[in-house]
Amino acid sequence: MADLDEQDPIELFRGWWGEAHASEPAEPAAAALATATPDGRPAVRMVLLRGLDERGFVFYTNLESRKGGELAANPRAALVFHWKSLGRQVRVEGPAALVAPEEADEYFASRARGSQIGAWASAQSRPMDSRRGLEKSVAKFAARFGLGKVPRPAHWSGYRITPEHIEFWREGRFRLHERIVYHRNGVGWDTERLFP
Repeated sequence: MADLDEQDPIELFRGWWGEAHASEPAEPAAAALATATPDGRPAVRMVLLRGLDERGFVFYTNLESRKGGELAANPRAALVFHWKSLGRQVRVEGPAALVAPEEADEYFASRARGSQIGAWASAQSRPMDSRRGLEKSVAKFAARFGLGKVPRPAHWSGYRITPEHIEFWREGRFRLHERIVYHRNGVGWDTERLFP
């Protein structure tokens, strides 16, 4: 189809992203994020895409979480978006870097208050003695901030993955899927089609 001939993969992604938001019954912003330790041990988990522009794909997290530690040690990552209702998938690969503090502050301020307090209360990815301990921590920070503004904790921010490779996959009949991959070349993008 014509949209796979788009010269700009970010624009192509925006088009697919819009269609996913209109039709995907599950969370269309969900993506599998792959990271690796310095010695190459992979890990994957789901995150939510919270920003997209020509610079890349943005998600937010606790910097002291496992993924935060892995990205600090090995700042390369991959994302996979799968929209089953559309029969489409997009893979993104590239270096990951922290967003500017102002950008993280702006996004944090847009979050629900409960999510803001949760960012303070949860020692994400670390062992937890009991659910009750988490609930006490939530209560402690809810009391600390009262009705006032909840500031962004220093250990919470966003990462932007700057794409070096973006692959678009569309389901085809008889498993004859369409695949096109965009490779950043320094001034733009090179493309190639792949066998399914």
